[in-house]
Amino acid sequence: MKNYIINFKAVIVLISLLITIPSYTQVFEDRTFNPNIHTVLLYRTGAELSPPVINFNSGEQLTLSFDDLAAGYNSWQYTFIHCNADWTPTDLWQNEYLNGYTDDYIRDYTSSFNTLQPYTNYSIQIPNENISFRIPGNYILKVYPEGEPDNPAFTRKILVLERRVAINAHVRPSSLIEERFTHQEVAFSIINQNYTINEPYRQLKVVVLQNMRWDIAKYNIAPLMLRDGEIDYQYTDGTISFEGGDEFRYFDIKSLRYNSERVRAIEMRNNMYFVDLMHDRPRAFRPYITEQDINGKFLIKSDDANDSSNEAEYAWVNFFIPFELPFPDGNMFVTGGFNNWKTDSSVTPERGRMKYNYARQGYEARVLLKQGYYNYLYAFADNKTGSIDLAQAEGNHAETGNSYTILVYYREQGDRFDKLIAVEILER
Repeated sequence: MKNYIINFKAVIVLISLLITIPSYTQVFEDRTFNPNIHTVLLYRTGAELSPPVINFNSGEQLTLSFDDLAAGYNSWQYTFIHCNADWTPTDLWQNEYLNGYTDDYIRDYTSSFNTLQPYTNYSIQIPNENISFRIPGNYILKVYPEGEPDNPAFTRKILVLERRVAINAHVRPSSLIEERFTHQEVAFSIINQNYTINEPYRQLKVVVLQNMRWDIAKYNIAPLMLRDGEIDYQYTDGTISFEGGDEFRYFDIKSLRYNSERVRAIEMRNNMYFVDLMHDRPRAFRPYITEQDINGKFLIKSDDANDSSNEAEYAWVNFFIPFELPFPDGNMFVTGGFNNWKTDSSVTPERGRMKYNYARQGYEARVLLKQGYYNYLYAFADNKTGSIDLAQAEGNHAETGNSYTILVYYREQGDRFDKLIAVEILER
């Protein structure tokens, strides 16, 4: 009789991955899978427009809130998956990066009150007494129906910071002559006078984002130069250069009783609200005009409610932008923070996919949104390459006001994960 030696830990880890992770390409990003889930908010508690970044072991919390348009009560669970700087999963056991339980229930919920569209709002504060983070770094939050971890309703990225170094940074027009008037360049240095980094080229990983857009993030940026107590990333060759874009378009539907600045009409029919926005115009060749915006974010608020979380109404919002002919090799999307900048086949019309109307000679979309203030842009997605082009409808300007986030990760000798040791946010 043969003797078999079984590596039980390896088997258990494999089984755990098969059970809890449906797809690497889908789970490790900000994505909503369940069509009934809308208005997912994740921010540092007390700062509704902040990114999901908290300091490790600081007592800070994130607020998670979302609406289930199936209404009634559904039992939702959540868990966390620890990831490397590139959002691939680490090989750590969950009890190596989580304190308390490895999953828990979302217990706070309220039914919508006096709204045409029924929904149930769920919320939770994280970390909490049941689950907290044992180590810093990248985490994926996964929310799923009770007992169905392989069927996520949505996933969101979380950043847990253990600050060890400082960052000196600024944004300037691109150093490349051909991009001088259309692109912006992020130049920065890591100041590590009180923190030893023995092999910065191997141990450091730096990521730069524009307007918290992970789809255009710059990864794997190597140091340009090393000085005493300073690691220089002052590139002038386009390595950390981004298209400037244009200021965000916006609309305000905090009240459905009157037409705000960019709202043309509000109607109630078929027991739902319908909002027609003013028709937009392509801006590719328009001179730059300074406008105030919130860099692609959105704020949920109803002026006619005491509690917007369960009293704010949902409305179908109609967008339209004219083009003489449709683009033959791709699709147009309404995009922004409200749909996580998604511009792929997973985006349904109710979340931003546009359709060309030959009679009106333009692209139109009807998107289901909760009352509030929204920023948005129009984006063209190429069918073959998947590349995203804002310039078709928006143009590019080096003067545009954008938000940039610099993330610095460090893997210490012997560690099996990337530790997030610095975050710097720049508002240009």
